[in-house]
Amino acid sequence: MERKLIQGDYVPDGAGGLTVLEGSQEVLARALYRLTARRGALAFLPGLGSRLHLLGRERPSLRQALAAQYVAEALREEPELTVESVELAQGGETGQLTVYLRWRGEELAAQVAVQGVGNG
Repeated sequence: MERKLIQGDYVPDGAGGLTVLEGSQEVLARALYRLTARRGALAFLPGLGSRLHLLGRERPSLRQALAAQYVAEALREEPELTVESVELAQGGETGQLTVYLRWRGEELAAQVAVQGVGNG
């Protein structure tokens, strides 16, 4: 059971509790958390998160393939979730990563901003 987060804050449900996500929204929230958390940042869960923050250090020609690798690595522990494709739009200082997923036959999409992934 996941709680809804917006810009790092839990969303109240209007009845003194927190908004609870269910089904595909819950799975998508977990995927976004795994994609945005830096891998190795939590000492008690060293395998949680992704290495997407490292993409800016790589040559632009390698970033797309590495993004797909890092996404697969981050979502490996979500057994019912399949990564269909990964698209990296490079421009300015921040790139936009779109991850197309499949969960129980339903298509989902997650978008993540990636710092330092400019035009090259």
